[in-house]
Amino acid sequence: MNHIFGPVNSRRLGRSLGIDLLPRKICNFDCIYCEVGPTTNLTCERREYVPTGEIIAEIEKFCSDPARMETVDVVTVTASGEPTLHSGLGRILRFLKERTGKPVAVLTNGTNLSKRDVVVDLSVADVVIPSLDAVLPESFRKLNRPARCVDLEEMIEGLVGFSHEFAGELWLEVLIVKGINDSRENIEALIKVIRRMKLSRVQLNTVARPPLEKFARPVSREALEETAARIASETTVPRVDIIAHGISTFARTAEEGRTKIKFGYLKQEELIEDIEQMLQRRPCTAEDMNRTLALSGPEEVERLLEPLVKSGTIKKRLHEDKIYYLYGGNQE
Repeated sequence: MNHIFGPVNSRRLGRSLGIDLLPRKICNFDCIYCEVGPTTNLTCERREYVPTGEIIAEIEKFCSDPARMETVDVVTVTASGEPTLHSGLGRILRFLKERTGKPVAVLTNGTNLSKRDVVVDLSVADVVIPSLDAVLPESFRKLNRPARCVDLEEMIEGLVGFSHEFAGELWLEVLIVKGINDSRENIEALIKVIRRMKLSRVQLNTVARPPLEKFARPVSREALEETAARIASETTVPRVDIIAHGISTFARTAEEGRTKIKFGYLKQEELIEDIEQMLQRRPCTAEDMNRTLALSGPEEVERLLEPLVKSGTIKKRLHEDKIYYLYGGNQE
């Protein structure tokens, strides 16, 4: 399947079936920390980049197998880029709600929440997780490297307005990069904006996987905890999570209660195909892939990957004392 991946273990959402709306990589950001790779089409144009019917057909095919659907906690709509740029988003979300019977989450960089058609499309989701990494213009430009058509003030006002209109849960993600948006000035400006928003939770993150730019470095756990404490004490947000360096409370609960997928019957070539599809979307450790595919251990994953590493199809990269596997075309 070209547009469906998983279910995979999400740090935030549990066992997540991913719906990828765009080919790599159509976005209005070119973030220095992006794990997908560089933006090749930096645009604000909203259109049907992939036929909506094609995506819906894949969803229908997956849903026709009840045993597979039982392994899914949540359906997450994302993209190799910014999902709200796909003009068929609303139709896809409505189909997911009707067909799967599962909670539907949407990941977005938050840039299009000032647009009425996007707000209407997202209204059927159960959870929307927008990003807001920086509200100071210089930090925003350095970190997110937006297209010229993105206006920071308009983006912030769109987020604030959406937060008071959306009926589902709104989780704001903030990714902090050392030396770029971690200063006291940046955090204080961010908190002022958060005070204006109606949020279910704030989730703090840092560079946890190999980033697009090697100069994008993570902040310490202590720095995240200090920021979390400030947000918790200086705003009315009911919950602040740190989702880097571990999993959030929500993800831990879902992990304990979920049904584990059994892939032991798959042929080796099918397992390798699944692994390649995972790595085309994001870098993973052998441990990540072992949990998702329910194999006998990380060593089994490494054995399967060895020929692909030797051929150059997959590459290894050390990041924060962990070995990540990357699909050859993802990043350099």
